[in-house]
This record gives sequence, structure tokens and C-alpha cells, in this order.
Amino acid sequence: MGTKSRTTFQKRQKEIARAEKQREKATKRQERKVGEHVPEEMTLEEANLLRSQS
Repeated sequence: MGTKSRTTFQKRQKEIARAEKQREKATKRQERKVGEHVPEEMTLEEANLLRSQS
């Protein structure tokens, strides 16, 4: 009986992981659809480069 319980638990964990992965993919897809992804942090060099391009 212990084996069935463990299998069910493992299956549930896989389902949770799969659902989480789908949510992450959907979020990434939405970000791409909206436009260019802006990094949350950027270095001083990156900021200067962006400023000089504008």
C-alpha cells in the first residue's frame, strides 16, 4: 500500500511542476507579445549606451 501512496504523491508533484512551467511560459509569451523586455537592473555602461542611442 505504501507504494501507491508514494506514486500518487510523485504524480501530483509532476503535475504541479508542469503547471508552474506552463505559467512561466505563458508569462514569457505575454512579455514578448507586449514588446521588448526591459531588464530590471542594468549596469552603468548599459544605461550610458541606451542614453547615447536616444
